[in-house]
Amino acid sequence: MRVLFIVQGEGRGHLTQALTMESALRAAGHEVAGVMVGKSSSRELPEFFTRGIKAPVSRFDSPNFLPTPANRRCSLPRSVAYNALRLPAFARSVMALHRRITAGDVDLVLNFYELLTGVTYFLFRPPVPQVSIGHQYLFLHRGFSFPKTGRAPLAALRLFTLATSLGATARLALSFHPMDGDSRRRVSVVPPLLRREVFGLQPRAGAHIHGYMVNAGFARGVEQWHRAHPEVPLRFFWDRRGADRVTRVDSTLEFHRIDDRSFLLSLATCRAYATTAGFESVCEAMYLGKPILMVPAHIEQDCNAWDACRCGAGITAADFDLGRLNDFAATYRPPEGFRRWAESSASRIIPCLEKAAEAVPAYPLSLGALFK
Repeated sequence: MRVLFIVQGEGRGHLTQALTMESALRAAGHEVAGVMVGKSSSRELPEFFTRGIKAPVSRFDSPNFLPTPANRRCSLPRSVAYNALRLPAFARSVMALHRRITAGDVDLVLNFYELLTGVTYFLFRPPVPQVSIGHQYLFLHRGFSFPKTGRAPLAALRLFTLATSLGATARLALSFHPMDGDSRRRVSVVPPLLRREVFGLQPRAGAHIHGYMVNAGFARGVEQWHRAHPEVPLRFFWDRRGADRVTRVDSTLEFHRIDDRSFLLSLATCRAYATTAGFESVCEAMYLGKPILMVPAHIEQDCNAWDACRCGAGITAADFDLGRLNDFAATYRPPEGFRRWAESSASRIIPCLEKAAEAVPAYPLSLGALFK
């Protein structure tokens, strides 16, 4: 089976999932024919991805969400306006995706939550089966519990998620915990795709608080807390464009440009973890038994944080209130069963992909069915 990956390039989660999936497919005797990654002007493709991926990589212009002027939470009005101006570039990307999918050397497309994949399948209906994979597909599951927030943002999130997977034979929803599938919406619940490096780590409780922020604007809150508590070592990671590999504010506060090896080592040896609630890094912290403070940057991460809290993995806050994290860490107990669930990912996902490669593309659910 030859598989083409199409990957949303926002953040690090989908990229690390693609790395793990490539290794699992190769171990099962399959081949990744190529990797197409969406790009934006605000983020660089991380070195850990370009170094780790084995298949040839190509880039294409893709929609992305812009932060507010404070560079913290995502701004929907700014994002819509910005992406509307780039529609001609996105049209060229759709054509490029279609040409690559139908080049004749691919048996399956594996889509990591890239909107333009769904647009391509909606417009051109290529004959190659497609599977969409990501934790966001859990939001289409009728049994998923949402946080108490505005109905309009949740409806928009679910509509966007549906759009990314138009034409998908199956939707594989990565989850913190097992759930029955939702066959009506072609959603199967599977374990998270943790990198194999995570499984080999030996966690221990060190002195520092480890952190990751998807938007660099959160750094101001971290620095403010640090000035009041300079005795607590803080080691935060970001993907701030143009930043040095390590920005040392003083002897107990460092900001590191995101790097997979140093990130995981710091996570494995930290006292606790503070993050903007990206699914992948929350799963890594859960596997390593670390208490988590989650500061969501957008509605999707609000849902991630809600679900993780229900599992007992951590707490949420509107800002990096590291004092609350210290208090929570003192009584934290890791959720039971998560490690076994995470370790079963390849054995559950590979058969789903092999079955899908023999199927025909499935074209859209009605939009009305999404909200029944």
